[in-house]
Amino acid sequence: MAQAAANNNDHPTRPVKKSQIEQFFTRLRDANPAPTTELHYATPFQLLIAVILSAQATDVGVNKATARLFPAAPTPETMLALGEEGLTEYIKTIGLFRTKAKNVIATCRMLIELHGGDVPAERKALEALPGVGRKTANVVLNTAFGQPTIAVDTHIFRLGNRTGLAPGKTVDDVEQKLLRVTPAEFKKDAHHWLILHGRYVCKARKPECARCIVADLCSFKGKTL
Repeated sequence: MAQAAANNNDHPTRPVKKSQIEQFFTRLRDANPAPTTELHYATPFQLLIAVILSAQATDVGVNKATARLFPAAPTPETMLALGEEGLTEYIKTIGLFRTKAKNVIATCRMLIELHGGDVPAERKALEALPGVGRKTANVVLNTAFGQPTIAVDTHIFRLGNRTGLAPGKTVDDVEQKLLRVTPAEFKKDAHHWLILHGRYVCKARKPECARCIVADLCSFKGKTL
């Protein structure tokens, strides 16, 4: 995930005006009223594992691996029973698979020993799990438990800076600004709207501004209209 400032070419001429932010999210909501993650999962545990595996990997690649993994090991107990080597056989197509296998097995053990096999709905407890940082915790809290967190990944970091919606030099800066400027009614789904918009419209190398539904609210100097 990008930690440094956005590329100079992505710096907006001005932040998005407060009066425009509600319209910004209203349009995203109208276009996609019920957004969700593109990771496939059936339980909070499976979501947690999928997000851990998704670091420096694509959702498509993770879904291919978990399509085999989750039927074989749907719970912390069954996944722990696989062991690191057994788990590796299911996730070896994913980047950093050995480190992820070690973290997932350790996380399963902690879930069983400390949380009765359940995924905790508290940030501190989540971030204490191996392989779980703030972004992963935010995704789980938001998607599994409906909390109004905003997980900032590379796409949202870029979009926050490029559009002027929440410019910041670090991921934490962008997250805190998004939490401040996003109206309460949009916070629960903001993460999904922004990541999908960044992934499919406001792309890194060639943003598709001509079909962007918020282009007129965006401060990006290099629009491709």
